[in-house]
Amino acid sequence: MAAKISAHDEVESNRRAPTATVDWHMAVRTSHKLIRPEPLMSSYTRDQVRRELVELSAFAEGPVREVTGLADGLPVPQASILDRAGWAAAAAESLADLTGGSFHKRPKGLIAGRVSGAQAGAVLGFLSNAILGQYDPFAEGGGSLLLVAPNIVATERAMKVSPRDFRTWVCLHEVTHRVQFSATPWMADYMRELVDVMGTETKQQWTKVAPRLAAAVQKNRRNEQENDDLFDRGIIALALAAQPPEQRDAMMKLIILGTVLEGHAEHVMDAAGPTVVPTVDHIRRVFDQRRQRQQSPLQWIVRTLLGIDAKMAQYVQGKKFVDAVVSAVGMDKFNAIWTSPETLPTPAEIREPMAWVARVHG
Repeated sequence: MAAKISAHDEVESNRRAPTATVDWHMAVRTSHKLIRPEPLMSSYTRDQVRRELVELSAFAEGPVREVTGLADGLPVPQASILDRAGWAAAAAESLADLTGGSFHKRPKGLIAGRVSGAQAGAVLGFLSNAILGQYDPFAEGGGSLLLVAPNIVATERAMKVSPRDFRTWVCLHEVTHRVQFSATPWMADYMRELVDVMGTETKQQWTKVAPRLAAAVQKNRRNEQENDDLFDRGIIALALAAQPPEQRDAMMKLIILGTVLEGHAEHVMDAAGPTVVPTVDHIRRVFDQRRQRQQSPLQWIVRTLLGIDAKMAQYVQGKKFVDAVVSAVGMDKFNAIWTSPETLPTPAEIREPMAWVARVHG
């Protein structure tokens, strides 16, 4: 007698089917060709940086848990300290799993797979030169905290700040993401579901997409000069305009979740920072200046296409939301946000935090 297959099992099976057309090995090879030379360090200094980042990422768990009230009693996994090439490879493997493909299997469409692999690799290569750290909730064997040592060293040197203070400050942000996911088991699956919806093929006609894109470009040019609203910025405005309703809704929910996660991490950095990072005010001021500095036209194009400027807007708008809610009702009541997808804010509530408070707390 054949075993009965549940609807959930069928959906999960379809999600896991390696239907993606990305050659992830090609992506990794391409990314490695685009990685810039790392900052000069002796082998002793390189090892010292790695040891200190492992130490500080464990240390940061204490103040983060104290500020957030989350993850009390849960174990503290050791962070992975990577170079740029290591981060690109780890990110490729995680993305392969997240998008329903396989890092270890070649896609059926060999040529298409290599083209898309090269495109993905170009993005990973660009990001690997800048990303300081990342919590990967989809890493094999469970979530993993990744810290990119050469980028942290390059940034602290460029900013001329205390290395230990800056490393602690970075760890506060990234460890907050680890705490968020550790304390909220539903969140990784929720993200997977939204990514699955966004990856669904549609037969939308270009004649319907093009007018929306054109309108979004015009609106975006005006709004980036007039305000910093998250949903009117660069790649987000364009991507939302191009999506059919179901995918647009999923993308909006992902943006909201990312905004809450980044804003919460920024809030925790500022709340915990003064007690554990003596020069936190100086680091925050210099770091924010780096975020806002002038860019060349080429830099602006690349950052816009990759959504980096939109991510900066997530930091700003998310922090405003979290700061306002915590100031009004305290961290304990803010933590109701982690209850379920239904307690996450709506786009309107991200702009009006007290509307979220009224809906969730009455």
